[in-house]
Amino acid sequence: MQRIALVPAAIAVWLLAAARVNAQENAPSGSIRVTPSELTLPIGEKARLSAEVLDVGGRPVEDARVVFFSRARRALRIDETGELEARQAGSFEVVVRALLPTGRGPETTVKVTVPQPEPAAIRLRWHGLDDAPTRLYTGTAVRVTGDVVDADAVARDDLAVAIASDAVDVAAIDAFGTVTALRPGRITLRATGGGLELSHDLEIVDNPVRALALRASAAVVRTGDVVQFETTLRDAAGATVDGVPVLYSFTAAPDDALGNAATGQIEQDGRFVAEQPGLYTVVATCGPASSRVTIRADERFAQKQKLELVGHGPVLDVHTSDLWVWEGNDGRDYCVTGTWGANGDAIFWDVTDPERIERIATVTVDARTVNDVKVSEDGRLCVISREGASNRKNGIVAFDVSDPHHPEKISEFDDELTGGVHNVFIHQGYVYALSAGRRYDILDARNPRAPVRVGSFQLFEPGASIHDVWVVDGIAYSSNWQYGLHLVDVGNGIKGGSPSNPVEIGSYAYPSGWNHAAFPWRSPDTGKFYVFAGDEAFPYGLYTKDHPTYARGWIHIVDFTDLEHPQEVARYEVPEAGTHNLWIEGNTMYVAYYNGGVRVVDVSGDLMGDLYRQGREIGFYLPTHPKGVVPNAPMVWGPQPHKGHVFFSDWNSGLWAVKLVDDERRRR
Repeated sequence: MQRIALVPAAIAVWLLAAARVNAQENAPSGSIRVTPSELTLPIGEKARLSAEVLDVGGRPVEDARVVFFSRARRALRIDETGELEARQAGSFEVVVRALLPTGRGPETTVKVTVPQPEPAAIRLRWHGLDDAPTRLYTGTAVRVTGDVVDADAVARDDLAVAIASDAVDVAAIDAFGTVTALRPGRITLRATGGGLELSHDLEIVDNPVRALALRASAAVVRTGDVVQFETTLRDAAGATVDGVPVLYSFTAAPDDALGNAATGQIEQDGRFVAEQPGLYTVVATCGPASSRVTIRADERFAQKQKLELVGHGPVLDVHTSDLWVWEGNDGRDYCVTGTWGANGDAIFWDVTDPERIERIATVTVDARTVNDVKVSEDGRLCVISREGASNRKNGIVAFDVSDPHHPEKISEFDDELTGGVHNVFIHQGYVYALSAGRRYDILDARNPRAPVRVGSFQLFEPGASIHDVWVVDGIAYSSNWQYGLHLVDVGNGIKGGSPSNPVEIGSYAYPSGWNHAAFPWRSPDTGKFYVFAGDEAFPYGLYTKDHPTYARGWIHIVDFTDLEHPQEVARYEVPEAGTHNLWIEGNTMYVAYYNGGVRVVDVSGDLMGDLYRQGREIGFYLPTHPKGVVPNAPMVWGPQPHKGHVFFSDWNSGLWAVKLVDDERRRR
């Protein structure tokens, strides 16, 4: 068989997208023989495709290259060597395309079936409760739902669980899993699904509550402010009663006649937040007792603000990736930006005067994409990532940027980082570098001219992968797609970890599996510790030229105050747009929202519900340029606040600087 040269996966994605529209019409003669031509691959297992390019006479073609591309890259991975890894069940296609010296060659597809794993157990979920209850009080209710899970405790989405009560006169259960206690007695809930059965016994006891008093922590608030409602329960003799659950609900009325809905959210611990101005009546019920209190929510911001353009450093011939802004040792301000799908450039800028952003240097490394760029705390070391190197030895490249006008290349590190480094981070002399989307390696770069690997962190779960890592105060926060956020002690000491001995602290995953980036933040107002987790999703495709991209996803706000019991408490979601990277400073979040531009959001106080609907957005800016890689199409990649300005990179048009101004000043 003719030996075939291979093209790195990042380039394969670009090539496929560029020719997608007319692939069938212009497909040349000849063929590709792929072995196997189709296969079944269980979740977590791997297989390899081999391909041979043939001419019209069935003879091997000399000097042919071939690229592999999965149409569902997060469910079915394939690398540049043709190695497949099944991550999610389903039926998928792998595109195999030939590249000839004279141009694009033939292509074919391989069908890959990833079967569902066998059911192993039924798992019940008691909503709002940490543990499964053993008793209920008459007149109260609890919701229970179930999943069929496999041997790895992963839910089977294709199998439903039915739950029934064996004594509906004692406790009834509706179609949505709400169990309502009616009279004293005992019941057994039976859950069935996937050929399995699980039973749970409950005792129903008399409810002693006869009176209920309700009070609110505030009567007049702003949208987005969390109000705490509390109750006092009393029995027939007037004594207080503890331990009996209370059901909270609310009604709402708008404060205008414009047809705007007054909406909010209430939790069963009594916390309430209003999303729109209006009057809200909260009702608390426990058995035969109930009480109600009305509060008013006003608009959050009386004075609106806008983001105003200050300066632009155009990059119009190639896509721009991430950025990093810092104060140099000479007291001036600088920025470095990467490039995507180009020739391995990283661009240095003087941004001391944001109105006159000046391009001062460009370094070029062996790569197609410089996806990430970081600068050390002392402003002397810059590390850039490499993907698509000609020799497949990607890794990182380090530069001395003591003089950003003349960056000096001082070292490379590519040992076992050959699969492409997508993201990097520098923390206290150590570099954290992703390796082939599977793990991050920890490099001791205290001598930046001779970095040495000292540690590594990886999830050994079926199909596990990683996209990003961010390190603060000795804790590494990685974003792991379907496996969510992972917090690792790499020197904080909370778990005895160090760079050479990373120790996991906690984790949190959400159902979409889009976890792409993370930013940790402790609220100066409440002391609560949050991790803001950003999605990345392209349900309508990622276009590299000629067509705007319409991303999706949002910011998940996860309360990690109790590291062992993280809880997703809020979100920030811009309709019909999708997130990339973010930054939080003080009580303000800066979000690169791809096609939704850069967004500035108030995150002060307690956080709950949908921050966008609550009117917490302070301002936004949509960058456009008629000569952009995709003309007039915002695609904001990364934001960073610096000395009163917000700098951000845009995938289609380069580096931008904006600042917040109020509406009145803007009008003048």
